[in-house]
Amino acid sequence: MDKPSDMLRQNAENCLELSEKAASEPSSRRYQRMAEAWNALADEQDWLDGEVPPIAAPDLKGAAIPAAPKPDVS
Repeated sequence: MDKPSDMLRQNAENCLELSEKAASEPSSRRYQRMAEAWNALADEQDWLDGEVPPIAAPDLKGAAIPAAPKPDVS
């Protein structure tokens, strides 16, 4: 049986094929965005399945947090 992420990537491939056959540019772009979303879900599924390590957060020790800008009251 295929991994869940493989099935999600197949959905992305189907969307790209539909994108190439779309009747209009807006439809083509919509299918491309759908393909990107399916690929993002597949990447997340790989992470959930432990196949991809989590991205390490940057070390923020000692980093200064900038103050929020003051609103202009003029």
